[in-house]
This record gives sequence, C-alpha cells and structure tokens, in this order.
Amino acid sequence: MYVNRIYKICFSPTGTTDQVVTVLAGAMSKILSAPLFSFDFTLPGARRLAETSGSPAAWLAAAEDLPEPGAGDLVVFGCPTYAGRLPNLLLNYLNTVEGNGALAIPVVTFGNRNFDSALIELRDILENHGFHTIAAAACSCEHSFSYILGEGRPDGRDKAEIQDFAEKAAEKVRKLRHTSWESSFSPDPVSVPGLPAEKNYGGYFQPQDRHGISIDIRKVKPKSNPQKCLHSADCHLCADVCPMGAIDPSDITRIPGICIKCGACTKKCPAQAMYFDDPGYLYHKSELEDLYRRRADNAFFL
Repeated sequence: MYVNRIYKICFSPTGTTDQVVTVLAGAMSKILSAPLFSFDFTLPGARRLAETSGSPAAWLAAAEDLPEPGAGDLVVFGCPTYAGRLPNLLLNYLNTVEGNGALAIPVVTFGNRNFDSALIELRDILENHGFHTIAAAACSCEHSFSYILGEGRPDGRDKAEIQDFAEKAAEKVRKLRHTSWESSFSPDPVSVPGLPAEKNYGGYFQPQDRHGISIDIRKVKPKSNPQKCLHSADCHLCADVCPMGAIDPSDITRIPGICIKCGACTKKCPAQAMYFDDPGYLYHKSELEDLYRRRADNAFFL
C-alpha cells in the first residue's frame, strides 16, 4: 500500500525516546518515500489545549501547520516506561489522541529493567482512538535515574537494530492489501506482551528494600545545589525542560508541582546542580544499578 505521510510523535524528557522514534520514523519515511512530520508533546504547552478543550481534534493544535493524521498515514508514537506502565499523568492527554484510521507503530523505551505492560497499554490506547497498530517496539535506553543503567543508549548497535526493524515494518505496510481507505479497513492489532487492561495492566512496579518493604518515592522532588547553580537571570533551564511545569522559574528551589522523576532537570542542567537526596530514592536507584547492570535486549513485534 501507499503511505501518504509519516508522523513522529513522542514524549521524551531526556531525549532518548526521541532518538529512538527519530531513527525509526526517519527510516520508514525514506523506505516508503513519504514526507515526515514531527510533534513532541513533552512540554506542558504542547498538551494543555487538548487536555482542557475536551476536543479530540485539538490534540495536535499546539503544533503549527501540522496536518492531522488520518487514513493513509503512518504514525510512530513513542513514550517512556515509568514503573512498568505509561506515565500516569499523561493518560488524560493520551486519551485525547485521534488516529482517524491511520496506521501506527507504538514504541516504548525503558531504563534497562523491563517495559512490563507499557507497550500493551500504549497499543490499546492507540487502537481505542482510531489507529491501526501494525508493528511495535520496546527499546532499552539510559535510565532516567542513572548514568549507569543503559549508559549511552540508544547507541549505534541499537540504531542498527531499529533500522532493521524499520525495513521489516515497511515491508509489512507494503503488503497490506485494500482497495480503498474505508472505515471497514481494520487489520488485527499487533500482538505484544504484557498484562491486559482487565488486569489493570498489572499495576505499577513497586520498589522494595531488601526486606520486602515497599519504598514510596511518588512525592520525592529534586533539590538544587546553591554552590553549583548558575543563578543566572537567563538560566532557568531546569524549569524550562520540566514536562510537568513543576519548577518555579523565578525560584528554582521551589517545586510546587508534581515531579515524575523523569530526569529532565537533573540530566539537562549544564552545572549538574539538580539532584535527589531522598534515602528511598537513592536506595531504589542503587538497587536498580546492582540488579540490572547488563545490556537489556530491545524487543520488536510485527
């Protein structure tokens, strides 16, 4: 079949998910000779209108001159895994997306541990909102908490695997047979692992200490080291890159909003002034680094 347009759409606080979907969507665009459009909904402004308007057509309204995807288009849709699921604070936004019959490749990234049920959750959201999922991927990337877990990933080896997957996915797209883009066109959803919606996708991964006692880091927030912070009137980068808009740009020591522990402020600060010192957070980080310091495999599904 002929594809009109390729879309690269993602949420990527530290940039690793964006790297993965950029390679995949770029390869699909080249292979299928279709123009590529990009939309990043990481920052609050890109999501605000869709979340407040209640209009399904508004989900791309923040992207200037970006045509809405529909039948004949292919969307590569990327999101990171947090605690084995999609980020729960994104769910309201994700439930405003509308595919209008577009094909889709759901992609999740994970921090070298496991993607658990994040991929099946993203697939279901896309299927429930008018997309036809024809392939899927879960790619290991550097963990948002750590510089050790998945260090430097996606790397050259990962990108070569993604390129190979793109060629196979493009071949599957070419083989889809239909006479026209009608509402009745509905290929079977791509099969992916994970617990289904009926089982609440298995819930969220709950960190524990060595005695099996749960560690709750949901309310933990980063701090700013005053000896490292540039304190420049022109630098409130940590506030600018926060996907939740949680940091007060006029006083970055204040974080009145919700922190999702995405790593954007800690990893993008040029002075490395942002840090976490909560004992539970640091214990969980140490446990992950001890248990999962290996090269986790990427997973691809057709």
